Amino acid sequence: MKYIFRIDEVAKLNQSSITNKDKFELINYLDTSSITKGKIDSWQELKHNYPSRAKRKIKQNTIVYSTVRPNQEHYGFFNSIEKENAIVSTGFATIDVFSDNVEPIFLYYLLTQKWVTNHLHTIAENSVSAYPSINPSDIGNLRFRFPNLTKQKKIANILSDIDNKINLNNQINDNLEHMAKTLYDYWFVQFDFPNENRKPYKSSGGKMIWNEILKREIPEGWKVTVFNDWIEKTKTGDWGKDKIEGNYTEKVYCIRGADINGLNGKGEVKAPQRYILKNNISKALKPDDFIVEISGGSPTQSTGRIALLTESTFERFDSNIICSNFCKAISLKENEFSFNFLQEWQRLYDANVFFGYEGKTSGIKNFLFESFMESYFVIKPPKVLVERFYNQIKNIESKKQSNLKQNQQLSQLRDWLLPMLMNGQVKVE
Repeated sequence: MKYIFRIDEVAKLNQSSITNKDKFELINYLDTSSITKGKIDSWQELKHNYPSRAKRKIKQNTIVYSTVRPNQEHYGFFNSIEKENAIVSTGFATIDVFSDNVEPIFLYYLLTQKWVTNHLHTIAENSVSAYPSINPSDIGNLRFRFPNLTKQKKIANILSDIDNKINLNNQINDNLEHMAKTLYDYWFVQFDFPNENRKPYKSSGGKMIWNEILKREIPEGWKVTVFNDWIEKTKTGDWGKDKIEGNYTEKVYCIRGADINGLNGKGEVKAPQRYILKNNISKALKPDDFIVEISGGSPTQSTGRIALLTESTFERFDSNIICSNFCKAISLKENEFSFNFLQEWQRLYDANVFFGYEGKTSGIKNFLFESFMESYFVIKPPKVLVERFYNQIKNIESKKQSNLKQNQQLSQLRDWLLPMLMNGQVKVE
């Protein structure tokens, strides 16, 4: 038997809003900027003074749906983990199922269908508010056909298993990244790389020399330089056309700043397919190139995000890759320095160094790329040590990229299965 219900007939929307009388010493807070493709990037732990927008308390099995960015990238999430004092912003609608005929996570997957997010996105774009948004009633008015509860659970289990495998791969990649970061820190920040006797250099009494530029000691024989000395050339971005037009015939995928996190495994890559001039195919990127974001950022996130393209990265695309006009591509003189360049750049980014190299044009933050590359001093280790590091990290990076490729395939499978299972073209026996 199948049932047709409106969402507000089977679930309460925004039933758990908190008031000024509610006081929590610590909350786990989430805003719409922390959601990518239905996944939580990170919770914020806030004490005492927390945002005025922190109004919706959620519990386990609450469906949380974005009302300010209702599209395929930021539709919300299903809260499968119990967190104490979990609060989301007023940019979300909360949906708590009360009907015995509806499995909550099945309803969540119904809401992630592309036609649903497109429908709500259209409502938001046509809204009269200053910022595109929908009302909770727009979600409540949605009507779906529900199979019996047993079939709902089976479908939800299939889709959840795929998402769980993706999450597992992401956890493995987080561990791999931590391994690479730890090794870099041990060798090139603490200077305890293996000496000729395979003992930690600095801790074993390796000779250190005071460097006047850095105002610190560094290993004897190491150089201090600027990043420009590492670089062979840079490539500007392109945008081209969205379809073949005149001499714009070369199919490419255009990496934007928004895709950098996806390239690094923090979400999905949604690089648009574009067509550029044949004369501009020289802008196509190659393995061991870097993409750096030079425009964008936010008050809490600086410009300068970076991604390294490896041979495995290119296996995720079926044509050439370029970067957009808001990014810049970098090629190094020696590819063996790739992982050192990446780790040092990321270390500086995490230390908020790039906030000091930003300018504004028409309200948009721009990374002062040339100024940084010419003036910021960094350590350049001996090549023999860099090669040893490269060979170790190359294996870690290969495993990481393999997981990312599998995640891409699993995401495509899930997104293909979702409507097929919902409309009965694929049946669960």
